[in-house]
Amino acid sequence: AAAVVGASGGLGAAFVEALSNAPGIVRVHAFSRSGRSPGGPAVLPGVLDLKDEASIEAAAATIGDDPALRLIIVATGMLHDAACGHQPEKAWRDLTLDGFARSFAINTTGPALIAKHFLPKIPRQGPSVFAALSARVGSVSDNKAGGWYSYRASKAALNQVLKCLAIEEGRRRKGLTVVGLQPGTVDTGLSKPFQGFVKDDELFAPATSAAHLLEVLSRLTPAQSGTLLDWRGDAFAP
Repeated sequence: AAAVVGASGGLGAAFVEALSNAPGIVRVHAFSRSGRSPGGPAVLPGVLDLKDEASIEAAAATIGDDPALRLIIVATGMLHDAACGHQPEKAWRDLTLDGFARSFAINTTGPALIAKHFLPKIPRQGPSVFAALSARVGSVSDNKAGGWYSYRASKAALNQVLKCLAIEEGRRRKGLTVVGLQPGTVDTGLSKPFQGFVKDDELFAPATSAAHLLEVLSRLTPAQSGTLLDWRGDAFAP
């Protein structure tokens, strides 16, 4: 069984569809703020609000005791928000308290709280994976362009959260692998305003990106826990 958080988004929905048709996956717990997700006999939709810990806890409780749960994917992220006028900051003059708070709530704190409430649902014995969508622009060592302050910072903080989870859980769940995934540029609402700078062969359909990442996940070993991997399976520096 698998759990996908962000099941109504472009990439999250692609994960749900791919997993619901994958051999060996008997259930897909699909969570989103709206409760919407792709349908199918193996899909169990649920409601989860990343900015509400009580909602996260309640969502985890709906999984119950599922001994088959071996994969958790947090397929959420915020780069811009038209509803509040937030855009990636080009310069320090654009920084706002609200922009940082929103970015960290969705990109850092939300996935951390998913781990808090969902990891106890994974059996202690046997192989399992906790994966969250990260971003290469969150790499401090790879930052050559600057800008996008709150997005870069929140993804860098997520990378640190994942590293801490890998260390802590590695002491008691020897089969668990915790990773951050960089999906490339995916044709979704998150990347839409910035696709003009992307080459055609570097813009992936959600189903293509999900297939790439699931292939990467299928090859993971616990020795890779705490790493950041791109859609090819290549590690990149935090």
